[in-house]
Amino acid sequence: MPIEQPITNLALKEMIVTTLNIEDVRPEDIDDDAPLFGEEGLGLDSVDALQLVIQIEKQYGIMIENEEVGLKAFASINALSRFLQEK
Repeated sequence: MPIEQPITNLALKEMIVTTLNIEDVRPEDIDDDAPLFGEEGLGLDSVDALQLVIQIEKQYGIMIENEEVGLKAFASINALSRFLQEK
């Protein structure tokens, strides 16, 4: 059963930092429009994506059905927030 938590950009940033054990980045330092994956922005990889998909399902009860949906949802914090709020 997912825990009801507000879906704010800061909550998403905190979830990412905590889930992925990112020690050198503070949630408030993550740009809302910066790419989450690749060399620009946060620099996450496919293993990180899998961990986030599992955490989002646990925490919010929302499934990311496939890679195409995931690419759009994980484009940035703003994109992830929009995706989750639309579900």
